[in-house]
Amino acid sequence: MEALDYHAEERRKAEFDVEEMKIVWAGSRQAYEISDRVARLVASDPVFRKDNRTMLSRKELFKDTLKKAAHAWKRIMELRLPEEEASQLRFFMDQPAFTDLHWGMFIPAIKGSGTEEQKAKWLPMAYKMQIIGCYAQTELGHGSNVQGLETTATFDPHTDEFVLHSPTLTSSKWWPGGLGKVSTHAVVYARLITDGQDHGVHGFIVQLRSLDDHSPLPGITVGDIGMKFGSGAYNSMDNGVLRFDHVRIPRDQMLMGVSQVTREGKYMQSDVPRQLVYGTMVYVRQAIVADASTALSRAVCIATRYSAVRRQFGSQNGGPETQVIGYKTQQNRLFPLLASAYAFRFVGEWLEWLYTDVTQRLQTNDFSTLPEVHACTAGLKSITTSATADAIEECWKLCGGHGYLSSSGLPELFAVYVPACTYEGDNVVLLLQVGRFLMKTVSQLGSGKKPVGTIAYMGRAEHLLQCPCEVEKAEDWLKPHVIVEAFEARAASMVVACAKNLNKFPEQEDGFAELSADLAEAAVAHCQLIVVTKFIEKLQQGIPGKGVKRQLEILCNVYALSLLHKHLGEFVASGYITSEQGALANEQLRLLYSQVRPNAIALVDAFNYTDHFLGSVLGRYDGNVYPKLYEEAWKDPLNETVVPDGYREYIRPILKQHIRVARL
Repeated sequence: MEALDYHAEERRKAEFDVEEMKIVWAGSRQAYEISDRVARLVASDPVFRKDNRTMLSRKELFKDTLKKAAHAWKRIMELRLPEEEASQLRFFMDQPAFTDLHWGMFIPAIKGSGTEEQKAKWLPMAYKMQIIGCYAQTELGHGSNVQGLETTATFDPHTDEFVLHSPTLTSSKWWPGGLGKVSTHAVVYARLITDGQDHGVHGFIVQLRSLDDHSPLPGITVGDIGMKFGSGAYNSMDNGVLRFDHVRIPRDQMLMGVSQVTREGKYMQSDVPRQLVYGTMVYVRQAIVADASTALSRAVCIATRYSAVRRQFGSQNGGPETQVIGYKTQQNRLFPLLASAYAFRFVGEWLEWLYTDVTQRLQTNDFSTLPEVHACTAGLKSITTSATADAIEECWKLCGGHGYLSSSGLPELFAVYVPACTYEGDNVVLLLQVGRFLMKTVSQLGSGKKPVGTIAYMGRAEHLLQCPCEVEKAEDWLKPHVIVEAFEARAASMVVACAKNLNKFPEQEDGFAELSADLAEAAVAHCQLIVVTKFIEKLQQGIPGKGVKRQLEILCNVYALSLLHKHLGEFVASGYITSEQGALANEQLRLLYSQVRPNAIALVDAFNYTDHFLGSVLGRYDGNVYPKLYEEAWKDPLNETVVPDGYREYIRPILKQHIRVARL
């Protein structure tokens, strides 16, 4: 008997070629084919089962993670998967593990900061996983302020070694994933001291555990930092604590690609420019933006499919009730999130290009784009992760009470994703870095230095702050240049206002401290402009497939106009638009929701997620929600017995009035 598809009617409404949209989402036909093949490989393997994950104890969960990571490595070797496909397999395993840090941080750190000799020594072992590494930077007392790290690495010229030491409790390394129980090695960041002089924070390759019996080496105290937020979620990761008690390592285990210490203990800058380390940072942050689009699209897929299944109110003459997705209030909350998933996907693609571009420039000693690249990656990491964390929470609210069930997949998705708002740079701190960049840009406008790239609009700030918006009717808001100019005017207005206020302070640092909230808001406006611009640029490329470009145009407009509606006060304050023009934008937005509605299910189908990867009863491809919710409930360990454990000790005495009360 053929399985029912409760979304079949919804899928027939689609006004575009879903298969072609899948290719656009994946980035290319080849990327789509690889992703599809590997996702189905993982979904069909019982070892990668995860439907019981939230019911496991911490020890059971961690052992399950080790089992899956080992099995993933076994399959990668058996199938001789190239790195791109191996990476996809680890991704679709969908369980935070030590391998994430080994491949995502440890290896890139050595590639980015090591000498050719160091790469030749350490990378082959790391690629074969003969050693397992992590990235030990954050400490108990310092995270965002890297220059405040307290761990020391003091050079001993008598033995040609560095002595690593944790001088205070707050100097304990705290949070590195994979450190707690698995990693044999770490890239440790510590203050380099030679002959009593502090040269700041540098990286060192340090062995932590024996390669024979996995026990910690002498002088090393290491363990797990304990349970984290949520059931399952990031508790599969062994985030660790690490302390050094005068641990000695050879001098050549300092990462010396950028700076080095000679045998005599002399500190030297190498011929390789220090700016090369920015390449690794750009790589990591563009990966985080790509992860944001994935996490957001998963949540939106679940909420959209369930909104089409769920019916409440509106029944007429005994007919079916109204689908929740048909209500404008639901559309107003859901469709901007759907549009954001696509927007973040495309700005993530652009960041991949930016990483390639900056890498090529650095190799030719061209550092001209670095300040802008740093600002882009910092700001986009901040706004995409913050928006995604908020959106996942909104998606479980969009699913009503059932969204709160673990079987919906949304509580665990939220718990596993929300750390992205603080790791690799606290989001507010990153916005303030962008704010400083914007203030520097304004200060250079009078010097004749023309801003370029994503900041080019600041060269037209005077024009933007004076020219009125040309919108006369609602459909005028569908013109790309009108949308872009509105976002440019808003950002320019906020940046210039911050710069003017900053100039009122005798001491600039006092101004930065006092105006930090305004600077963060200006940074958000600047970064949202980038996302809107990159979405529009994507539309200007050749996009194949029936109706695909049209749907992306609709989503682009939904993304931009929903932000305009949300931040209307800032747009009106810029002087570029009037409140009446803002009302027209909202009118157009409502019309756009009606155009998204018949295509909503197909638009989330284009993410091409297997039911295994989604991990949600509410987001099932076939929409068969209620029988599966009922079925899942009976799998809970509480339902293994009809009468609960503890009945005789606690419930029966209450019911039978047999509780013995002490006489006070």
